[in-house]
Amino acid sequence: MYIIVDDRESVTNSYVGGLVREGVSSIGFSSGEFWDWLQSANESDLAAVDAFLLGDCDARGSLPRAMRKRSTAPIIAMSGQKMLKNTLELFESGVDDVVHVPVHLREILARTAAIARRRVGELPRPCETRIQVFFNGRDPEIAGHALTLPRRELRILEYMVSNHGKWITKTQIFNAVYGIFESTFDESVIESHVSKLRKKLRDRLGFDAIVARRYVGYRLNIPANESIDEPMQDLDEVGILLNRAHPAPPAYPAGN
Repeated sequence: MYIIVDDRESVTNSYVGGLVREGVSSIGFSSGEFWDWLQSANESDLAAVDAFLLGDCDARGSLPRAMRKRSTAPIIAMSGQKMLKNTLELFESGVDDVVHVPVHLREILARTAAIARRRVGELPRPCETRIQVFFNGRDPEIAGHALTLPRRELRILEYMVSNHGKWITKTQIFNAVYGIFESTFDESVIESHVSKLRKKLRDRLGFDAIVARRYVGYRLNIPANESIDEPMQDLDEVGILLNRAHPAPPAYPAGN
């Protein structure tokens, strides 16, 4: 789930709508609303946050450090001023990255993945894989061939790859796919999504990559000789792949 913080309601609505179209759950807050939520949010809610997108708000200089005290999720500032002084001030405030608007949301998704990759870069890397997930809306690949998935099944696969080998609950998957503020759907919908994804992976891989255990949850389990590699690419490479694979999409407005 992505959280957008901006005191301009039209801007938060624009980004929330764009992220939903990309299959990513999100919600927008004004700075005051976000501050109240940040102080009261529990650990499970904070763990469901993929990234914070920090836009134009009075508290932009102080919010990043408050966010970092409660969450390790990437903090990306969105700036309408392409000035070095402004960019340096944003980095000094504690953000992980700065993007200048207008910017396409797939670039933000790729930057979020790049930040996460750098944070785990010194951990032992698994060996080569037959599954490659890109975390930017692009179809995953199995043995070099694209596997087209509905957006929610893709999001579940991304979440499972990020937590490879760990047991994850139905609630955790629901929060990752639908967001912690979703009330329209019931958690039981996850069982259907996982069942369909599990069958598609089994048909391609020849074995069950997703293990399910009642009262425990689900686990992505690739045998040692076919284990998951970190699929996140360098940002420049992602940009090249996107340019080749997709026509140039419309940019999202700066909201001015």
